Amino acid sequence: MPLRVAVYPGSFDPVTYGHLDIIDRALKIFDGVIVAVARNSEKNALFTVQERIDMLTEILKDRPQARVETFEGLLVDYVRRAGATVVIRGLRAVSDFEFEFQLAQMNRNITREVETLFMMTSVPYSYLSSSIVKEVSHLNGPVDKLVPPLVKSALDAKFRLGR
Repeated sequence: MPLRVAVYPGSFDPVTYGHLDIIDRALKIFDGVIVAVARNSEKNALFTVQERIDMLTEILKDRPQARVETFEGLLVDYVRRAGATVVIRGLRAVSDFEFEFQLAQMNRNITREVETLFMMTSVPYSYLSSSIVKEVSHLNGPVDKLVPPLVKSALDAKFRLGR
């Protein structure tokens, strides 16, 4: 029986407990999950792609069925190259659904070999986004309950020690 592998793409700038919730729940469904850090030159990221990969790799080190990679270009092309057949997308609110639905439909138009699985974010993380985390951290607010300690330290270093 072939392994069932899914790709969970995103910018993860930075990774939050909401992201980890989706990863952990996806690992209960799939044999493997590739956490795919998108290379997007149009976004003004706080952390470099390599910093995000390093943080995710460290945070996920106790989850051997999860691996961290990076990609650029069409997601469905990357998913097929990675040997996966499913894209995982987390939804926080109805407002997320409309955009994600459009992306899923476009991906389905490009290839029927890749399915999209929408996972509702767990209630404690329904408001959480990387953007909110960066804003709160930048303003010296508490982010301890929003991100792993490694990410909090990295945020502190960026905002307290300068970029």
